[in-house]
Amino acid sequence: MPSLLRSSIATRSYVLFLRVSSHSFSSSSSSSSPSPPLDHETVLETLSSYANDWPRALDFFHWAGGGGGFSHTPATLARAVDILGKHFEFSHAWSLLSSHHPNPSSSSSSSPDALRPAFRALFNRLAAARLIPDALAALRRAADDFGLRDRATFHLLIDALCDHRLVPEAEDLCLRSSAPFPPDTKTYNLLLRGWLKMGWWGKCREFWDDMDRKGIAKDLHSYSIYMDILSKSGKPWKAVKLYKEMKKKGIFLDVVAYNTVIQAIGLSNGVDFSIRLYREMLDLGCQPNVATFNTIIKLLCREGRFRESYAFVDQMRKKGCEPNVITYHCFFQNLNRPQEILGLFDKMVKSGCRPRMETYVMLMKKFGRWGFLRPVFVVWKAMEEHGHSPDAFAYNALIDALLQKGMIEMARKYDEEMLAKGLAPKPRKELGTKGPGMESDGDNALSGVF
Repeated sequence: MPSLLRSSIATRSYVLFLRVSSHSFSSSSSSSSPSPPLDHETVLETLSSYANDWPRALDFFHWAGGGGGFSHTPATLARAVDILGKHFEFSHAWSLLSSHHPNPSSSSSSSPDALRPAFRALFNRLAAARLIPDALAALRRAADDFGLRDRATFHLLIDALCDHRLVPEAEDLCLRSSAPFPPDTKTYNLLLRGWLKMGWWGKCREFWDDMDRKGIAKDLHSYSIYMDILSKSGKPWKAVKLYKEMKKKGIFLDVVAYNTVIQAIGLSNGVDFSIRLYREMLDLGCQPNVATFNTIIKLLCREGRFRESYAFVDQMRKKGCEPNVITYHCFFQNLNRPQEILGLFDKMVKSGCRPRMETYVMLMKKFGRWGFLRPVFVVWKAMEEHGHSPDAFAYNALIDALLQKGMIEMARKYDEEMLAKGLAPKPRKELGTKGPGMESDGDNALSGVF
């Protein structure tokens, strides 16, 4: 999508944010002034801006589908369900799903398949909250009430459990004698990726060998996952060796497999070897994607080769791949001059690439560690202007920066503000706060899922 178009979408989303912040989502308020035309991207952007304010997100969702004249898509329904699940509002999530249940008697009704993304979002939030019995009940309800009694829906649940490191439970569901479906290659791939996520390297190896013993066919995705396992377990040279074995067997690699090998060879031999493999990939007719460029840019940035990193950003655009949030994060994590970081952040926003909450938190933490308070407030102000409601991590980053500069009263003000919003602050001696706080991202599993 061209940058100007994405920028226009973001602007329209922000206009909606300002309008509905001062008016309720009702026909009376919407009739006072004409609304800009709603489209899929605008609705998704606006819903995302309310990710930390579920009542407003739900009101906007209903308003968009009613007075806004927008016909909700599987993606917008899934985003709304995701936001509700993030705040444990599962009853509201079920109400939304029920209201979008396809009506068999209607010729214009959508297929139950359209609800799959929303159920994936629901499974994801239930798994994040460790509500495994509720997740299993949701699977049964998807089958009984929504007609999604198939392997694909079952795999959505397994994928969600594995995403949140509930792999032993997922494995039990898949491999026990009463499993609803016999395990196939995709089942094993999901579980293998889950063990990768947990970092249980011995279990990964055992599972990989089990596939051969049990006659489970390995596809390209299986090999890609296992190369990633070898790379992340500190043995990137073994991943490169497996890649060479695949080539000898005549297995044609897709872009996902190449991305894994590009990272592995970069970690084992250096980024110059990654660039060589990238060129080989082009010669073989395999087109890179955004992740390909991000992998190389990250490796270059780690080595401090920023000029070459920026050159690869230009190559991205020439190949039709627009830089995304991850691209900019590669630079933000490694640059060490505040003005350069703020300048790049400004370019990011102007290009239409919407920062995530983790972008703001990353920058505020970085500037706070360096003792630069002004850039912290620049980022905080930008976050508010972009329509993002700060989460607990954003508040804690700001409060930490203020305390580091001795601004205790201002820090106390923001501490009280986050408490009023129902967010959990860290216990701080300077402010006299006690009790369990948010010591790490893992303590707020629901807030960290996107």
